[in-house]
Amino acid sequence: MKSRGFTLIELLVAITIMAIVAVLGWRGLDTIIRSRVALNEELEHTRGLQLAFAQMQSDAGHIAKRDDLGRREVLSVQPGRLTLVRMVFTENQPSRAQVIAYRIDAGVLTRRESVATRDLKELDAAWTAALTDKADVPAVALHSGIDEMAIRSWVDRDWRPAGTEGVPGPGGTIIPATGLEVSLQLRARPERLIKIFLLGTA
Repeated sequence: MKSRGFTLIELLVAITIMAIVAVLGWRGLDTIIRSRVALNEELEHTRGLQLAFAQMQSDAGHIAKRDDLGRREVLSVQPGRLTLVRMVFTENQPSRAQVIAYRIDAGVLTRRESVATRDLKELDAAWTAALTDKADVPAVALHSGIDEMAIRSWVDRDWRPAGTEGVPGPGGTIIPATGLEVSLQLRARPERLIKIFLLGTA
């Protein structure tokens, strides 16, 4: 019995089917790769924000007390700007104070810290330099893609707008802020990322 091979039409049909299967498989693989890249970018983005908030929480937890610094200001809250004095505790060394400044600069959240000191005149100079953005220490970029940073202060059992770091209390005392709400508006995202920190809890 004479064996019969494939006809040209059968070969073309088989090749066409294989080509279709290959294209479908490639598109599926391409979709998986794109999804993985997007997921990795989102994870990296989220991790960066978590680290920035963790640093901010640490600074807020170690904020200095006004009475310990001769009733000096230790907190300044403005839109896109957060400045505070934190205490630094190093093993086998006395406690020192340093000025921390968070800023939104061209869509980048930055953090700048002064040299830790026990000299109140040096602290005053560092505080003034931070408020006027004339500090000579370099800023560290924490995260990019941020259009706005709004901050509210928790003072005397109520949220207060930026610029309120304390309210008058009885006997001419000042009731200081005990918490901060930091709200970040991320670029190209409708939702805002909000984090609340307690002050002086560390």
